[in-house]
Amino acid sequence: GNSEPWSTNFDLYQVAVSAPGQLTNLTEANPAWDTGPVFSPDGQTLAYRAMARPGFEADKYSIFLRDVATGQTRQIAANWDRSADTLQWSKDGNTLYTTAGDVGQTRLFAIDARNGVVTPLTSEGHVGAFGQTPSGFVFAMDSLTSPSDLYFKTWRGREMPRRLTNVNPQLATKAFGEAEQFSFPGWNNETVHGYVIKPANYVKGQKYPVAFLIHGGPQGSFGNSWSYRWNPGTYAGAGYAVVMIDFHGSTGYGQDFTDAISQHWGDRPLEDLQKGWAFAQSKYDFLDGDNACALGASYGGYMINWIAGNWPGEFKCLVNHDGVFDTFGMGYGTEELWFTEWEYGGTPWENPQGYQKFNPANHVQNWRDPMLVVQGDLDFRIPTSQSLSTFTALQRRGIESRLVFFPDENHWVLKPANSLQWHNEVFGWLDKHLAK
Repeated sequence: GNSEPWSTNFDLYQVAVSAPGQLTNLTEANPAWDTGPVFSPDGQTLAYRAMARPGFEADKYSIFLRDVATGQTRQIAANWDRSADTLQWSKDGNTLYTTAGDVGQTRLFAIDARNGVVTPLTSEGHVGAFGQTPSGFVFAMDSLTSPSDLYFKTWRGREMPRRLTNVNPQLATKAFGEAEQFSFPGWNNETVHGYVIKPANYVKGQKYPVAFLIHGGPQGSFGNSWSYRWNPGTYAGAGYAVVMIDFHGSTGYGQDFTDAISQHWGDRPLEDLQKGWAFAQSKYDFLDGDNACALGASYGGYMINWIAGNWPGEFKCLVNHDGVFDTFGMGYGTEELWFTEWEYGGTPWENPQGYQKFNPANHVQNWRDPMLVVQGDLDFRIPTSQSLSTFTALQRRGIESRLVFFPDENHWVLKPANSLQWHNEVFGWLDKHLAK
C-alpha cells in the first residue's frame, strides 16, 4: 500500500522454507513497531523488541518473548524505563543482553529472561556493539574524548574494563577538553542533565568563548559518546568551551521525559535550554556567556530558528544545519509524515493550530542574530525548501547570513571532503563572530 510514510506498523514475519512465498505475520496484533527478532539457543523462544504506540518512532522499545511452538507471548522487564537496543541471548538461554541509553551514557545490560531483573554491566561511556566470549564480553566503547576501541569485561565482573585495542595511537599526542556532566532543575522543576567541556589546553582563570550545542531528534541525546559528524571535541580543540543540554524530549532518562516534547517543541525544551545555559554560567566561571554561539541540526536547527525569534540577542551568532523553518509546510513536505503527525498532533488539516503553535516562520519579525544556514539537497526528511526559506527570511530582514549548500549530501554530511568543508565553514563562522 501507500501508508508507509505515515505508519510505523512494522511487523515480524515467518517464512516457510518449503514454500518461500508463504508468509505468517507473527506480530499482527500490535499496530506499532516490532523489530529485532533473535532465537534462543534451543530455538524454542523468540525474543524481539516492540513499541506500544502506533505512529510514534521514539516510543520505548520493550522486550517480548514468544514461545515458538504455541505463539504465546509475554513481556519481560516491563518496569525497566529504558529503551532496549539490539538483543543477544546467553548460551544457556537464561539471560538477554542489550544496550540502552541511560542518563547520558549507553550501557550494556543483562536481563534475566525468567524474572526480568535488569543488571548494568558497564558504567561510563557509549557501548556501540558487543560480543560474548567464554569468559565475558568484548565490546566497542567510545566517549566524548575517545573514538571506539575494543574492551573486555568478565561476566558481571566489577573490575574496570580492560582495553584491547588502540586504533588511533596518534590521539595520545592530541589535547582534548575535559568533560563534566551536570544537572539542574528544568521545566516543571524536573531534573535535567547536560555536559560542559573545557577547551583543549585550558588555563585556569581564563574565560573562553562558548559553543552551545543543541541536539537533534528531538528524541536524541548529546551524551558521553564520540561522533564523526557533530563532535563536541572539535569545538574544544578549536579553543571553545562547550555546553550541551539534554532537554525534555531527550532519550535515556525515562519515557515520560522523552514524551514531554511532543506537541511542545517550543516551550518546554526552550525553558530547559535557558535554565541550563544560566546554570552552566553560574557554575563554571570559565564560560564567557556574552561571547557564545548556538548551533544545532535537524530539531537542533529548528531550535536555532525558534531561538532567533523567541530568545533573540542571547547569542552572538547562530548555526542552523538542515533545520525546520515552517512546521506547517513540514507537514506536507517531509517523507516522514508519521513524524510530523505525531509531534504536531495530527495532519495539518486536522490540527492546523498544532502546526502553527511553535512555528518559527511566525516569529521572523523578531530575528536579528547572524546565522549560518547549511543544507544537504538530498535531505528528504527536512527538505531543501526549509533552509532556503530560512535564508530568504534572513536576507529579506537584512540580517548577516550565509548559505552553505551541499548538492550531494542528505540529512547528514558524510563525504570526507564535504565534512572538511562543513567544519571550515562552521568554525569560520564562529571565529568571525566570537572573540578569542
